[in-house]
Amino acid sequence: MSDSTTALPPPEPIRIGLVSVSDRASSGVYEDKGLPALREWLERALWNPIEFVTRLIPDEQAGISAALRELVDVERCPLVLTTGGTGPARRDVTPEATLAVADKEMPGFGEQMRQISLRFVPTAILSRQVAVIRGDSLIINLPGQPKSIAETLEGLPQATPAAPGIFAAVPYCIDLIGGPYLETRNEVIKAFRPKSAARPARS
Repeated sequence: MSDSTTALPPPEPIRIGLVSVSDRASSGVYEDKGLPALREWLERALWNPIEFVTRLIPDEQAGISAALRELVDVERCPLVLTTGGTGPARRDVTPEATLAVADKEMPGFGEQMRQISLRFVPTAILSRQVAVIRGDSLIINLPGQPKSIAETLEGLPQATPAAPGIFAAVPYCIDLIGGPYLETRNEVIKAFRPKSAARPARS
């Protein structure tokens, strides 16, 4: 007898936009680590086949906003993740560029990312990550360091008290704005949906 996993239809494919914002990495001064970290985590966390659309760009507000508009309006990515440019320094303008293209702000994502990072460093309060809805897409600013990217997406399930990762809320948010059904691998991150919105889980 076949198990329940093989009886399920295949996961829906998704296009995900990834934007790494860095003056030095985009000019070749050093190797970008943000895009590989995002790809690795998403491939580990999702059952869905993913087509990545990537951009490596400098810390220029107009350019960041243009990249986000392109990924949403032209490339039709239901989910766009950025990394870098969210601190208080003069050249850190990713939040401003993101808010400039927003239809709605989703402040809970930034609030939870700062709560997770505060478990490690008091300077987490200097982080200004935001998340917004543009059209039928969710855009989230993430930290710049690969370790922090994984911690904020995945959370700290073994901590006391545990700190939920922000990605647990992403699939249902994508549902609500009309995107594909994201299926997470529970050993990495368990998506939360109301029972009425959840499909049978894969194992």
